[in-house]
Amino acid sequence: MDQSFESPSDRRDFLRKSAALALAFPMLGSEFQPGLTFESPESMETEKSIIGLYGPWAVSRQKGLPGLSFRNREWTDLKKWKAAAKQEAERCIAAPGRDYIPAVKVEKKYEYDGLSVEEISWQLPYGRPTKAVVLKPANATGKLPGIVGLHDHGGNKYFGLRKITKVSDDQHPMMKEHQEHYYEGAAWANELARKGYLVLVHDTFTFGSRRVLYGDMSPIPWGEIKTEGKSDANPELRENIEEYNQWAGYHEHIMAKSLFCAGTTWPGVFLSEDQVALNILAARSDVDAKNLGCAGLSGGGLRTVFLAGMDERIKCCVCVGFMSTWKDFALNKSYTHTWMTYVPVLPNSLDFPEILGLRVPLPTMVLNDNQDSLYTLPEMKAADKILKDVFVKAGAADKYDCRFYEGPHKFDLEMQKDAFGWFEKWLKK
Repeated sequence: MDQSFESPSDRRDFLRKSAALALAFPMLGSEFQPGLTFESPESMETEKSIIGLYGPWAVSRQKGLPGLSFRNREWTDLKKWKAAAKQEAERCIAAPGRDYIPAVKVEKKYEYDGLSVEEISWQLPYGRPTKAVVLKPANATGKLPGIVGLHDHGGNKYFGLRKITKVSDDQHPMMKEHQEHYYEGAAWANELARKGYLVLVHDTFTFGSRRVLYGDMSPIPWGEIKTEGKSDANPELRENIEEYNQWAGYHEHIMAKSLFCAGTTWPGVFLSEDQVALNILAARSDVDAKNLGCAGLSGGGLRTVFLAGMDERIKCCVCVGFMSTWKDFALNKSYTHTWMTYVPVLPNSLDFPEILGLRVPLPTMVLNDNQDSLYTLPEMKAADKILKDVFVKAGAADKYDCRFYEGPHKFDLEMQKDAFGWFEKWLKK
């Protein structure tokens, strides 16, 4: 219908009335209801959030428990619930294909500090080859329980597996600093291997050997992600690494949008690559494929949630420094996390801790820090209750353990001791 206006004020009046009508008729074909009223913004809850007045509305969209939460009364059959919930999680996560074992190339074999070390690599259908390190006691014989060690993010995408391993006295100074800061000086993958495990640590998507190189980029004339004048030469210099990490942080916005356009998600690509690594680990002749685990801090904790939640070959897991609720992310902390965290639409079906809860009744440990600035303590506690309720309802209360420690975001020696004890309890029978 053609609509003309005598003046700008007429047009503004029309738009104002149209907006009011739109509120009164939220769905096409709705019947007009006399006396229908709406709260004005001034009368709505005004609790502050990182998205302003929209915060209370955003979280109020989830009325009651998420649709596929095992905590809902109608779910009484654990097997049926897991089948339905995993199917929806798989649909939303949209991980690329990963049901294969690529050819593995052994680059080097040697011993270091009491450990047998293998440097290996494999080629996925996309990107540059994945580098990985395999660690086990130098005198080990027979089949050992296997662990996938999942490295963190740490705002440092130049490095990957080197963040939690040490295979030479000639360690990069930035990695020595990294381990001092987050791990109380320990290369925790090495320390776990010493206790009688075979530990595989690989670079994952956009980190280390899997990172995006300047030379592979088409020009993007925007903001802080310009590649003009940047070089991949002499990459081990601190100033080059710091510049790359800053650039890579900005580039995450583009990568995430492109992944959505490609029909997948960042957690989906992580899951795919981590499951390929798990395939490789399980196929080794020196690994007991019936006793596999995984663990990681921060970004490694995020990857633990998805890998352990979605793959029941992980018989025991430890998620460190990455557990809260979707509500916490929506209202308080999404800005403290990268695009690597989020799966569109999935919160309608499962709260964040319930992704990890998909593995119930398999042994599951969560370690948190009380002063972790990446989350709010009340929502970390709420996530603990959610997981506890899931395991209790499944009759597996003894298979879940959650602990809180004083201090900031970290996986220190005390926490490592508790994590290693959990693996000792459930993987070494």
